[in-house]
Amino acid sequence: MNKPWKKYLLWFAQEHIEFRFEEIDSLLSMFNIKMRYSNEPNNTAPYWIVEFESENDLKRLVSRSVSIRSCMELWAHAKDIQSLHCQLQNFPKKIMEPYFQPHLSFKIEVETFCRHFTQKEKINKLESFSYLPVQGPVKLKDPDVCLHYIEYYGTRANDPPEYPYDVFFGRWIANGLRQLIRKLSLKTRKFIGNTSMDPQLSLLMANQAQVKDGDIVLDPFVGSGSLLVAAAEFGGFVIGGDIDYLMLHARTRPSRIKQKERAADESIKANMEQYNLQHKYLDVLINDFASSFWRDDVEFDSIITDPPYGIREATERVGTSKENFTVSEKHLPTHIPAKIEYGISSIYNDLLKFSAKHLRLGGRLVCWFPVFREDYTQEGLPSHPCLKLVANSEQILTKITSRRLLTFEKVRNINPKDANSDQNKIVDFREKYYVAREESRKERRMREAMIRKENWIKSQNKNNPI
Repeated sequence: MNKPWKKYLLWFAQEHIEFRFEEIDSLLSMFNIKMRYSNEPNNTAPYWIVEFESENDLKRLVSRSVSIRSCMELWAHAKDIQSLHCQLQNFPKKIMEPYFQPHLSFKIEVETFCRHFTQKEKINKLESFSYLPVQGPVKLKDPDVCLHYIEYYGTRANDPPEYPYDVFFGRWIANGLRQLIRKLSLKTRKFIGNTSMDPQLSLLMANQAQVKDGDIVLDPFVGSGSLLVAAAEFGGFVIGGDIDYLMLHARTRPSRIKQKERAADESIKANMEQYNLQHKYLDVLINDFASSFWRDDVEFDSIITDPPYGIREATERVGTSKENFTVSEKHLPTHIPAKIEYGISSIYNDLLKFSAKHLRLGGRLVCWFPVFREDYTQEGLPSHPCLKLVANSEQILTKITSRRLLTFEKVRNINPKDANSDQNKIVDFREKYYVAREESRKERRMREAMIRKENWIKSQNKNNPI
């Protein structure tokens, strides 16, 4: 006889909510876990009510998620407080009894979303659960059993309703990996750059790439190595590459305002040592991604990257605009190769071709892709016949621009026909960005000039009334 599925509450951090579904779907697929929705999730609400076959499956999911704050076995859920108490009083005693034994300490935590309770109000809420058949002692720190009571007042913090929209009660099971975000904070990291990736987004990318212990992970546009840190935290052996010699050798201008010059020991490797991940660090290479130098039989389990868009970091490759240019043998030892523009369309087509060739079957490419929101269509995204787009979510940057976090999975091996497949015609984000930015600057200057003129006219009329 199959065990009945149990109902659980997943409580999320209300941050980067646009990546919530993609992260959870990737982890469910990675762990081969089955999950059902009891209610259709609301995109803006901080909770999901779900069902699992086993509590261990839930614990495995939560142990890797950075979106989930906590989870609990749901004993009661209602739209008002009185109905919740009725449900809880009728909840099967045989499910509660194992957690209310005399030798087990307990506590009840009261939490609200978008409304503040005073300590006195919290105590009154706690005392309303006096009918629970608890027998063990109260222990506020590290109890054997932790019960959670949550009141949800919507997402409008400045105008909450008088009564909650939803109330929940249940047994706490586990917390997510939110503490890892604080641990990897850029504020305390040894080596960062102007475009170092936010720790939470880095960890989300590693989860969508399904990085597991022992995986080989590549970032071909590594910069200051934030994505390598996240992948190494989840057990991946990491390697990176970049054309920017100065960045990889920490010889660029410091990114911190108060820092005048970079320390001699700043490097990606120093970051790995800071987090005790040096055993997961393979190397970083100075190379031009446009020039293939990997052996054909090299395979990676995942590729996680944020290619340059040509806005805050240059898009360059080795080359020259001069015709029939050669370097004499005399000058070869000291020759520094010239660089030319590496268009966004070329970058992404090269990235997908490289991934189709060097990812293992079932491996994943996770990358950011910049777009103008008014121009966005799924047909305008980069694509390759060997790669299936399995996740696509948006992070809004400005009112006109955003970037999409794309996750591709390799579904078949490359063949000779794929070499002749048409390249995607991708909009030149950099060129249009500077045009749009200049237009917005002009509009802003015109608006400010009009305001100044109106204020001057008002002051003149006030000083010289008719």
